[in-house]
Amino acid sequence: MSDPVSTDPVTTPPPVPQTGTGGGSSRLLAAVATGLAVVALAGTAVLWQRLARTQEELARRTTDAQAELAATRVLADQAQAAVADLQARLGVAEVKLSEVSLQRTQLEELMLSVSRSRDDALVQDLEAALRLAIQQSQLTGSVQPVVTALQGAQQRIERAAQPRLNPVQRAIARDLERIRAASLVDVPALVTRLDELARAVDEWPLRSGPPLDDPIRPAGAPEPAADLPSAPTAGEGGAPTDSTWARARASVQRWVEAGWMRLQVATRDLVRLRRIDQPEAVLLAPDQAYFLRENVRLMLLNARLGLLARQFDSARADVRTVERHLRRYFETDAPRMRQTLDTLAALQRDLRQETLPRPDETLAALSAAAGGR
Repeated sequence: MSDPVSTDPVTTPPPVPQTGTGGGSSRLLAAVATGLAVVALAGTAVLWQRLARTQEELARRTTDAQAELAATRVLADQAQAAVADLQARLGVAEVKLSEVSLQRTQLEELMLSVSRSRDDALVQDLEAALRLAIQQSQLTGSVQPVVTALQGAQQRIERAAQPRLNPVQRAIARDLERIRAASLVDVPALVTRLDELARAVDEWPLRSGPPLDDPIRPAGAPEPAADLPSAPTAGEGGAPTDSTWARARASVQRWVEAGWMRLQVATRDLVRLRRIDQPEAVLLAPDQAYFLRENVRLMLLNARLGLLARQFDSARADVRTVERHLRRYFETDAPRMRQTLDTLAALQRDLRQETLPRPDETLAALSAAAGGR
């Protein structure tokens, strides 16, 4: 069974009465909160106002900056056009300046050539003469053209009597002393010796021919005449005297000696003993001997041409070949051939390549004088 529903009204507790201290704190807090809200609202209004003014200032400055940018662009375009104009004018000015510089250079050269003094002309003349002498010396193989040119230059400088040319004069003196002291090949003397050898080839005795040195009679000497004995002459009484017999005996003795000499000359080539180291030299035919002499002569002439052309190695090789042929095919024991061998050996010693001395110090002094230093 269920409980009966209670119909009694609900009783609520009576309100607690507030004391005086608690009510004052609540009002204070409410007043503070209200003040803070008012301050915050005022600050927000101030900030909003400042933000509005900042936006207006930014807009104004942006407008000014755009106007200034446009003006700057206009000025930049004008400056660029001015720069292009200036560049064009500068190019024209540079062209004119180069033309003026060229004209100035030409004018200076013209003034220098017009105002050139006698000393400058003398220096240039001496330098040209000296270089020509150097070329002649190289062609001829002799230092005489250079020595002559230096001596002539020295005399002309002495006649000019200019103190500015004293260094040139001292350089010429030193070059002359150095060139004269240099030992060089005497080409004309060597050519003369080669010509003498070429002319004497036909007189050289071959191993295959008869010897030219006769132990009994010199080559080329006339044969002694055979004096026949004459009959003794009679004296005053019809009988020969002692002097007559003496002359007869002397005549007979001379005749016998002459006959014996002629017999020796006629028979000495019948048998001849010699040592033969190279049989082919003795077996030369007469026509081969002729061509051998001509070949030797051509070698000597070729050595002469090589010497004149300053080809010392080629000339020395030809002389060496001539000496080898001479020792192989010719009679080297003859006095003439020994002298020829000595001449060939001296030629091989003298045929040497040497550099001709150059007057470099004089050329340097002339260049310095021409430059005005």
